[in-house]
Amino acid sequence: MHSDQNTPRRRNRPAAWAGWLAALATPAMAYEPATAAKGVVNDPAAGWDHLWHEVIVDITVIGIIFALVMAWFLVKYRAKAPGEVGTAKPLSLAGAIGWAVIPIFVFLSDDLYVAANGWKLWNDYRDVPADRMEVKLESGMYSWDYTYANGVQSQNELRVPVGKPVLLRMTSRDTLHSHYIPDFRVKEDSMPGRVTYIWFLPKAAGEHVVTCAEYCGVEHSYMAGKIIAMPPAEFNAWLDKEAAKLAQAGKPAA
Repeated sequence: MHSDQNTPRRRNRPAAWAGWLAALATPAMAYEPATAAKGVVNDPAAGWDHLWHEVIVDITVIGIIFALVMAWFLVKYRAKAPGEVGTAKPLSLAGAIGWAVIPIFVFLSDDLYVAANGWKLWNDYRDVPADRMEVKLESGMYSWDYTYANGVQSQNELRVPVGKPVLLRMTSRDTLHSHYIPDFRVKEDSMPGRVTYIWFLPKAAGEHVVTCAEYCGVEHSYMAGKIIAMPPAEFNAWLDKEAAKLAQAGKPAA
């Protein structure tokens, strides 16, 4: 009779664990992009900087705690006479469990906090604003080839308007490359037979370095370019001028 009463509880344990895990995953899985609905650009670069700061603080605090504990152990249990050999003092069951479980929960809770923020930041990077400028990028040994929507092309130099989100749809004609723009905190692989994407928001006029972050061959280090952010009026004038050059060359703008 006793075993029969406990049987339903045992059978329900897998379901209980599944429900508990689902409850933990719900906040991350229920993420919904907010920028498209509100018409606001949620630039993830600031979130990247904040999360990196949190990681540095996390590593620093953990390192200091471990260093202090180790220093305390070294002083407290040091040899006080030549040839002295220490003996390990046995821990009680409660002490052993406490030394194992408490640090795990303390540090794991902090790590889960950082991981949850990292997951949200990833979703922000995937949440592309609806009002954007799209540019096609074909990477290859050893250059970045950009094509604007009107057919204007450039190599290793991408001009963009300030205040407008820019989406790069990327592919590769030979091997694996990685389009990295450090100033905008974005990096994504481009590869043959697949279209990937990244987006960024230029907030002020200026130049920004582009480099390949994936080893792609003997001249990998020479695969560099730049982003030139321009005032919108200046950018539009440049783009119209380049489109006129295409027309004069017998290549109508797309």
